[in-house]
Amino acid sequence: MINTIIFDLGNVLIQWDPYLLYRKLFENDDEITYFLENICTMQWNEEQDAGRSIQQGTDILIAQFPEYEANIRAYYSRWEDMLGGAIEETVEQFKALKVGGKYKLYALTNWSAETFPIALTKYDFLNWFDGIVVSGAEGIRKPAPQFYQLLLDRYQVKTNEALFIDDNYRNILAARAMGIRSIHFTSPMHLAQELNTLGIDTN
Repeated sequence: MINTIIFDLGNVLIQWDPYLLYRKLFENDDEITYFLENICTMQWNEEQDAGRSIQQGTDILIAQFPEYEANIRAYYSRWEDMLGGAIEETVEQFKALKVGGKYKLYALTNWSAETFPIALTKYDFLNWFDGIVVSGAEGIRKPAPQFYQLLLDRYQVKTNEALFIDDNYRNILAARAMGIRSIHFTSPMHLAQELNTLGIDTN
């Protein structure tokens, strides 16, 4: 029986999209795509999510790609421009779960420890969680099994009583491999349907 629901944050409850920033800095989306696939890549970003300092990550790329220094520095100096706001339909579902009081609610997020405080000041609903585990603060990130286990141990959650929600299918597969029931988030409507199928009411 599910008594705990674990949310990812980025692109589940909070829109995060580097294109929102770089459309202000590049001429077209092709240039942005090249930059994000070859310079400020997701793999590079995830190293900051895993605890590497923003300064170190930035310095590494500038040494490799000095011609892109201004745009590399913008990644974190203007990081807030990548936030597109709350995904309101999901937040409403989260609120209904909180008000209902039937479930413990946690967040397990890949997020730099240096930028996460910005989110805490922007989104009041982050204070509704019973606990949040931030990868950058722990020095480990999804999909490492140890990161999931850290939350389970810290809050005494049993795998067979938990439900995990994430937009990244890689992270879903890792959770399922640990025996955690999971929903691959694709839209708020799909999430509501999946929750309803499990007997979890968000109305």
